[in-house]
Amino acid sequence: MFHPLASSDVALILLLALHPLLTSAAQYCALKPPSGSSPSISSGIQQGTNATDPSNVVASAWYPGWLATDFPPSSIAWDKYSAMTFAFATTTPDVSTIALDDVSAQALPEFVSAAQSNGVTALLSIGGWTGSMYYSTAVATAENRSAFVNAILGLVSQYDLDGIDFDWEYPGREGLSCNIFDPDDSAHFLSFLQELRGTDTGKTLVLTAAVSLTPFVGSDGQPMADVSQFATVLDRIAIMNYDVWGSWSPTVGPNAPLDDSCAPAADQDGSAVSAVNAWTAANFPANQITLGLASYGHSFRVSSTAAIQGNSLALYPSFDTDPSAQPVGSADTPGDTSLDPCGNPNGVSGIFTFAGLISGGYLDPNGTAAPGIKYTFDSCSQTPFVYNETSQVMVSYDDAASFAAKGRFINAQGLLGFAVWDVTGDQDDILLDSLHEAMGIESVCE
Repeated sequence: MFHPLASSDVALILLLALHPLLTSAAQYCALKPPSGSSPSISSGIQQGTNATDPSNVVASAWYPGWLATDFPPSSIAWDKYSAMTFAFATTTPDVSTIALDDVSAQALPEFVSAAQSNGVTALLSIGGWTGSMYYSTAVATAENRSAFVNAILGLVSQYDLDGIDFDWEYPGREGLSCNIFDPDDSAHFLSFLQELRGTDTGKTLVLTAAVSLTPFVGSDGQPMADVSQFATVLDRIAIMNYDVWGSWSPTVGPNAPLDDSCAPAADQDGSAVSAVNAWTAANFPANQITLGLASYGHSFRVSSTAAIQGNSLALYPSFDTDPSAQPVGSADTPGDTSLDPCGNPNGVSGIFTFAGLISGGYLDPNGTAAPGIKYTFDSCSQTPFVYNETSQVMVSYDDAASFAAKGRFINAQGLLGFAVWDVTGDQDDILLDSLHEAMGIESVCE
């Protein structure tokens, strides 16, 4: 006699029949701190009152598309990230056009495919230091804002993007010397974001912004006291806690200080601690903030008499400010005669990636100071410095220890996660693995 099956029986039979297909399908993974974890924090930094949300953590980095020939998307350790941002598309005089260089345009489809096949959110960043020239124009009027929204939606459709990162450097401030800017940039930017978020596609996009150590400036040129409205249209921000000290500074200093409140007043130019305090005080929620981390450092030409005090390296020593004395970094191309968008020579940046410090003989393959290289770790900024006495080159950078300290800070302050500039700068994931370990990140797959 035929017996009809209950609905629960049918479901079980279907599940068993589909089991081989289900087990062979791609997994969807999230990176999460272990539940019940109670991370510690380095001395001198206060524990936040909000606990880390164990539901997820944003583990992200920027991918410089112009380096795709030497570092293709297949080189990325995708399983260690939850989001990856392709840099950069750039603003143009035509608000309906957002540009990509030829290498980037060729690499972007491969990047998006690789990210999405690994369950990683794929974003495209618009702007950057040399690509923000026309942001102000693009959001200045209602007509321009609508055209800019449509241009972005066109990119999203063309490249099947999951989100957009706005790296405007900077609303209401000049940034690069020829950038257009306006006192009402921040207000216009908010109106633009609201319009983009209000579209059918915009409702589903991940929208992020790379921001400075202080909140967006208002029409008076001062950081805004309340940026809560930005939090309603942006999923998160990434505080760019790097380039705090460099060749433009009066002395050598930390590229990416975790803290500077413990330094002399003259040496306080901002840090992760001051930045998070500033943004949260302006009502941007901590759980929508990711901390920007640097996989690179800045070099300085420092005489041995200034660099060495006794058996230790001096902190904040003077350096040779003559541009011709700037050490050539691993990111520089010798004999480079290129110009920036303003027509000025790019010159020597002096930037050394972490991997470049290893290949340049400053660090061993494991990321520690090489023989003959002097090393010190500044307990206040929680960042290291190395010095080659023969070449008189000092470099302020981040190592595994400083990444770990920042990871503990992220957890203790209840931040959403991290964003590394950039994914190509690490060596064998030394920095990234240290960060994962310090934060207690686990990969949880479904």
